[in-house]
This record gives sequence, C-alpha cells and structure tokens, in this order.
Amino acid sequence: MKRFIYLDNAATTKTRPEVVDAMMPYFTEFYGNPSSVYEFSNESKKAINRSRETIADAIGAKTNEIYFTAGGTESDNWALAATAEAYQAKGNHIITSKIEHHAVLHTCEYLEKRGFEVTYLDVDENGVIKIDELKKAIRPTTILISIMFANNEIGTIEPVKEIGEIAKEHGIIFHTDAVQAFGHVPINVDEYHIDMMSASGHKLNGPKGIGFLYIRTGIKTRSFMHGGAQERKRRGGTENVPGIVGFGKAVEIAMNTLEERTKKESELRDYLMKRVMAEVPYVRINGHRTNRLSNNVNFAFQFIEGESLLIMLDMDGICGSSGSACTSGSLDPSHVLLAIGLPHEIAHGSLRLTLNSDNTMEEMDYVVESIKKIVEKLRSMSPLYEDFVKRQNR
Repeated sequence: MKRFIYLDNAATTKTRPEVVDAMMPYFTEFYGNPSSVYEFSNESKKAINRSRETIADAIGAKTNEIYFTAGGTESDNWALAATAEAYQAKGNHIITSKIEHHAVLHTCEYLEKRGFEVTYLDVDENGVIKIDELKKAIRPTTILISIMFANNEIGTIEPVKEIGEIAKEHGIIFHTDAVQAFGHVPINVDEYHIDMMSASGHKLNGPKGIGFLYIRTGIKTRSFMHGGAQERKRRGGTENVPGIVGFGKAVEIAMNTLEERTKKESELRDYLMKRVMAEVPYVRINGHRTNRLSNNVNFAFQFIEGESLLIMLDMDGICGSSGSACTSGSLDPSHVLLAIGLPHEIAHGSLRLTLNSDNTMEEMDYVVESIKKIVEKLRSMSPLYEDFVKRQNR
C-alpha cells in the first residue's frame, strides 16, 4: 500500500475527531437558529457564547471583542477595508509588508484604487521587517499598521511586540494576521498591543469556513457583512453554529497541548532541516533558522523546478507545497521568496513542508531519502546543472 505522509499543515489541517464529535449535535439535535426567540434556539446561543469565551481567554481578550467570520481572508478584509473607511477622516495612509498573505495585499491594492496610500515595507533575508524602516514610514496621516504575526510560507515570526509598541506610541491601530500563529504560538493581545487580529479554524485542527476577528474595545470599524443584527450588529448573517463550536473545541485542545505539541514539532523540524542541509547539495533554508513556527520548513533547491519536485513527492505519498495554498495555481515565483532576495530561478525551486505532532522521525527519514532521490533525478535532466558541474570541475 502506498505511503501517505501529510506535510502541508500550513494549507490546512485534519479536523480532530473530538472537534467533529463536538460539532455533530449542532447539525442534527440543536439546529435552531440562534437569532430565534423560542427556547429551542437557546442551546445554539449558549454554544456560541461558550466558544467565544474559550477563544477570548486564549488571547487575553474580552468575549465581546471576538467576532466570528467565515475565515482568515474575511477577517483580513474586514480589518483593513472597513477600518480604513471608518478612519479616513483622520488619514489615508496604511503600512504593511511585502510578505503579507494576499488577503492583506490584495485588500491594500483595492484600497489604493479608492484613494488610500499604502507603504509596503521591505524585509531582511530572513523575512523580518526592519523596525527602523517602520518608524520612518509613519506619517501624520497613518491610520493602520498591518503586519502578520508569522509568515505562512517561510515560517518567520515577526517582532510583533515591538510593532505593537510603536503603533500604540503613535496612536495608530495595529492589526496582525495571526492565521498561521494562533494555536501555535502563545499570544496575548494586551502584551503585544494588538488592536485587531485575524485567525482561522482550519489551521489548528478545526473546521474550514470559520474564523474570527478580534477588535479591541474602542476601535471604530464599519460592518463588513451587511444584513441582520448578528455579532452585535457588526457582521450580518446566520451564525455557523457547528463551525463556531468546532473552532472553540479546537482552540481548547490547542491551548492545552501547545507546549508539548510545539516541542515535538520543533524536534522534527530541526531534524529534517539538519539532514537535508547535510545530505543535499545546493540547497538553502528560507526564513529565520530559529525564530520560526515550530512546524515550518522551507527549502530552496537550485537547478530544479518546484512543481516537478511536488509531483514526484506526491508519487512517493508525500504532500507538500511550493508556497501558500492560495497561490499554488500560479506560475509566478512566490512573492515572499522574491522579497527576501531570492532570484527567480532559485525561488522557483522552493519546497514548503509543514508538520504536525502526529508525524514521526521515521517519516522524516523517508522524506529525506525521497527528496535526495528526486532532486538527484531532476538535476540529472537539467542542462543548467550539467553546465554548472562542468564549470565547477574546470
């Protein structure tokens, strides 16, 4: 039987059985609309409130600061577009980075077409924003800073606390896309001076189609979904009760297992990186070597094309990616890898492997042997590699 090793957890995670069990009654037994007035709907209302409290406790927030959405993309769009609109009388300048998820970058492009000005900060070779450049970018008209907590492709964790302190000092709203970080890194919104934060359920063994936006009390933001009075009149639409329940359960499990889980993932990650770097020539690690998500590995292999590598890994039963899931259909190299200084030809040879605590060292050994075999085969068919070797041997 063909092996199956799933190493694309940054794209999505498996929904845990406990999460599915928690959700099931809200499909078949407690299916009432939470907005209805009769007693049957009360269990749905209570379930939403319980999940809201679980999530708020996980980040040190108040329950009325958690707003449920359809996922990270909606949360990012809401945080940027509706907040920019609400504060446009104060200013029209937004600061973000060149390595943000497209949910942020494309929203910024949308806002630029509507008269807002956006500064896209450079990052260093590890994908870390430069604090001095952030400070220099601030203007009297700056109303919002949006910098992701951890990068979805290369795993680098940004200096979020410093960014939050700078934003607070200048009276600027600070939003962070924490879709990859939430449930994997301890986050306290007060400690990090976060005003708005996006997260998504399917990145931490919860269901797809559910997320939240944290909005600090006192932050003005327009409604993004117009309709009914749900989510305290800020996000219309009947609540996804099973999804909210599943998200809450996933967060509960993630918080209870955080230390043990990330410790194991870090050990697997470091082992995989060490072996590949030692046994495969002409490869580099993308992202910060140590200050990165516990489950993220991103390699760039010279003289090969990433898509061919992925297809051949799949034939060996290994699931990986060459960037974020949202851009996997694009032929262009990753904007993140270009931003950290990789030339196009090397950026095209990237491989992102994102682990989970169910993976094993034996699986990592299998993955390394598979990568070695595939890279050698692909390079043997590459005229560029053949020419490089000839020049090296002169």
